[in-house]
Amino acid sequence: MTVGFEVRQSDGAARLGDLPVPGFDQPIETPALLPVINPNITMLSAADIVDEFDPEVLITNAYVIYQSDELKSKALSEGVHGLLDVDLPVMTDSGSFQLAEYGSISVGNDEIVTFQSAIGSNIVTPVDLPTPPDAPRSVANEELSTTISRIEAAREHIDTDRLLSGPVQGGGYHELRHRAGMRARQTGADIYPIGAVVPLMEAYRFDTLVDVVVAAKRGLGPDAPVHLFGAGHPMMFALAAALGCDLFDSAAYALYARDGRYLTPTGTYRMDEIDFLPCACPICAQHDAVTLAGNERLLARHNLHVSFAEVRRIKQAIRQGSLFELLDIRSRSHPDLLDGYRRLLQHDTFLERHDRAIKSTFMYVSAESAHRPEVNRHHWRLRDWTVEGDVLLASSGIHLEDRYDVRWEIRPPFGPVPPGLDHTYPLSAEIPDRLDTAAYEQAVEGIRALSHGSTDAHLTLAHGDWPATALDRLPDAIETVRVE
Repeated sequence: MTVGFEVRQSDGAARLGDLPVPGFDQPIETPALLPVINPNITMLSAADIVDEFDPEVLITNAYVIYQSDELKSKALSEGVHGLLDVDLPVMTDSGSFQLAEYGSISVGNDEIVTFQSAIGSNIVTPVDLPTPPDAPRSVANEELSTTISRIEAAREHIDTDRLLSGPVQGGGYHELRHRAGMRARQTGADIYPIGAVVPLMEAYRFDTLVDVVVAAKRGLGPDAPVHLFGAGHPMMFALAAALGCDLFDSAAYALYARDGRYLTPTGTYRMDEIDFLPCACPICAQHDAVTLAGNERLLARHNLHVSFAEVRRIKQAIRQGSLFELLDIRSRSHPDLLDGYRRLLQHDTFLERHDRAIKSTFMYVSAESAHRPEVNRHHWRLRDWTVEGDVLLASSGIHLEDRYDVRWEIRPPFGPVPPGLDHTYPLSAEIPDRLDTAAYEQAVEGIRALSHGSTDAHLTLAHGDWPATALDRLPDAIETVRVE
């Protein structure tokens, strides 16, 4: 079947949407976090997580269940929902993680897909080949084709009321990820996980991750629900959402707890380094650092509270149109995350295709704000404006003799502001008095855009000591006047 994914609001490429699951009245609201459940590990059971966190969907590993005679028998007799003791959508993985870790698994694609359907998985995953980002292109291309073949074959082995996930592979090659996205979409799968990106996240190669996801998204098209495999740390959820990833699965809450690590939205602490708990979740409000350090279960619960809170924070940001402000804050958590954010902003046409036109107030908070899609969109629109005669471009505080035919306000980073539009979004932005160079350089791009179609006009920029790097970008025909 083909799922009907409904997008209600967007910000950047992030989507606040509804993903229907057959057999359940309530759709999954995206972005959504899928806690990973390992039925062999009792730190936190699926029922514990449902009772405390009310998740919308879970994910477990069908291969792990299949390999255990006890778990397999119970799953076949009671279904995966009975095995986990939950009544909500469950996605199953096929063993591709073990394939990536150990090089082989002891079950074929058709067999494990049939097993997932038999135990009542709501979202079935074929055995895709997780191609490492730095694998040779020939290997990536061959494994991409095998993965597509397995998605196509999987449809023949599952019940019609199961959703099928179609993993997108291709290694670190943008053209292959794009092709994989197109071919996966052609299979008629319902959800599209972007696979084999955990090595990029573990190495903090967030700029490369951005390129891989954007390439896959271009191939998948704008209405495909996308799952980012292994995106377990809350510090990068905002970046993943802004890229258009709708589902994230996390085993990090348990893995980090087992290693004595404490998650926050801005990074990770070792418990032996913490004296004061910097969190207001129920776990941290009721326990001290010493107690938390000695209790893996409590630490895992804290890690999940932080993760779910970040997803809710992202949803609210999408709703009010402030995701870029949140992403700006999160990108300051680590230099490599900032590289990822800057790389995302370079994909301006991709962001413009998805970003909505009207949001809450635009907050200029960093040099990265100068490159947001709203600024680029304004510049593209200026190319369609035509002005004639002597035109003065000046900030609201600059006044010259009245010898000009037309006066337009100049407002970095947007550049020229058409008369009468100064109170419309995004030109009504909150902008600091002390601007960085990027704001002025982008304002010049706006001037260049206006001059593009105004060949009969004489433009004069009156400025108060703009940086030379910005003024040097002005066309020669534009006059400049410095005002003290």
